[in-house]
Amino acid sequence: MPMRMMIALLLMTAAIGPASAQDNDRGGVRTETESRLVDQGTNDILWNSIGLLGLLGLLGFRRRHGDDSYHPAPLE
Repeated sequence: MPMRMMIALLLMTAAIGPASAQDNDRGGVRTETESRLVDQGTNDILWNSIGLLGLLGLLGFRRRHGDDSYHPAPLE
């Protein structure tokens, strides 16, 4: 992508801003997710690392090249 287009996309996304920055006043009533996060307290590093290992394991499903790692030149 040209550099100008990348800069323009970056500036547009910065101008729009994240949805979480909006003021959501729900009358003091917490959502179910907010309640669960408050009760949970900390992130569980064990489950996060297990999930990361699982995602890395998906790399084993990539299709191998049919010519046993030999990639022919584009002009043969």
